[in-house]
Amino acid sequence: MNIHATAPAYEDETLAEYTASGGDWDNIAAEAERIGEERIVVNMGPVHPSTHGVLRLILDIEGETVKEMRVGTGYLHTGIEKNMEFRTWTQGVTFCTRMDYVAPIHNELAYCLAVEKLLNITDQVPQRAQVIRVMMAELNRIASHMVAIGTGGNEMGATTVMTIAFRGREEILRIFERITGLRMNHAYIRPGGVAQDLPPGTLDYIRELLPKVRHDLGELYDLLAANPIFKLRMQKVGYISIAGALALGLTGPCLRAAGLPLDMRKLQPYCGYETYDFDVPTRTYSDPYNRTMVRFEEAYQSLRIVNQCLERLAASEGEPVMVADKKIAWPAQLSIGTDGQGNSLAHIREIMGESMESLIHHFKLVTEGFRVPVGQVFSLTEHAKGVMGVHLVSDGGTRPYRAHFREPSYANLQSTAMMTEGGMIADVVVTLASIDPVLGGVDR
Repeated sequence: MNIHATAPAYEDETLAEYTASGGDWDNIAAEAERIGEERIVVNMGPVHPSTHGVLRLILDIEGETVKEMRVGTGYLHTGIEKNMEFRTWTQGVTFCTRMDYVAPIHNELAYCLAVEKLLNITDQVPQRAQVIRVMMAELNRIASHMVAIGTGGNEMGATTVMTIAFRGREEILRIFERITGLRMNHAYIRPGGVAQDLPPGTLDYIRELLPKVRHDLGELYDLLAANPIFKLRMQKVGYISIAGALALGLTGPCLRAAGLPLDMRKLQPYCGYETYDFDVPTRTYSDPYNRTMVRFEEAYQSLRIVNQCLERLAASEGEPVMVADKKIAWPAQLSIGTDGQGNSLAHIREIMGESMESLIHHFKLVTEGFRVPVGQVFSLTEHAKGVMGVHLVSDGGTRPYRAHFREPSYANLQSTAMMTEGGMIADVVVTLASIDPVLGGVDR
């Protein structure tokens, strides 16, 4: 832990700049007391364990009170959106899944729904594929909320909260690995459907693991909901009103904790969400405590949806999971063999030994991609962290002319200053954790 004062930039010592690194604020407070009522500027980050990634917070403090706070982003810039302009529409999934790496399925789903809207094939996507998408998205919502709750506890020194949360998330990652072959960055949802059907025995496997997830959620809730230390740290700090939240584009659990049930799954249903039975949890005072409670309640609602999906998937066994149009459909179903995941052996046998036409079709569709009619589209989904918007522009080619995401973590960060100014330095960490930004999505 290093605290030092740089050489004064001006002759007046009160205008000196102070730089802090680490988390022990005792020396900062002592220095603030020494210079009386004057303010000092402290940088939290851009590398700090409490910022959910590489984020810079510039705090103008008076004693331990935050008078002004500014958010600095861009330190993790990946160029994902620009890179998508140089890849086919299907290859774009591989990029956007890496934005919010805690909720990759939601990134893939939002993008593919927009592509399908441009192609005008939304109604042609098989029903089984839509149910699989809903199930995967809701499992990912639970995993994302558990990370939010667990890391929020860890940032207050409660490591047990994190270990329980990650234990529950691990069960969901096992399900993802069984279905997609990967724990994250799946590229599983594709334009027209999903990459492959569920492997045999998957429904029983999910039914076996879901009680473990529910148990860990319950243990977390029992540990936190009535915990006096947790409530003292989380209640009546980092508050924002409905008016302030709407003015700053805040969505997701943070907005619903303020009392507004804004949820795209209900307002503009997609993937058949209107046919599922679930509620949109709300509270009446958006502080870190109520945001956490909303995430708990949403996780339980997601479990309700997943159980409905399991019933529908059992009834639709054997139905297609990719659009019938062979000019769009990925030419092969993936399979998992002794050497890992790849094209099914039956497809390899066909294109390499039986049909030259199939080989040519496979080669052109994989390397060149399909063409999308000229136009532009904007699509909305309910990401785990809020409203996800996707703006795609096509010039009629095999790759996007422009791909842009209204990513909820980035939009939600606008509200940080309103929540933290006037509060204590210690409350900045709690408030940021309750917003739950992921910097991969912020700096895409």
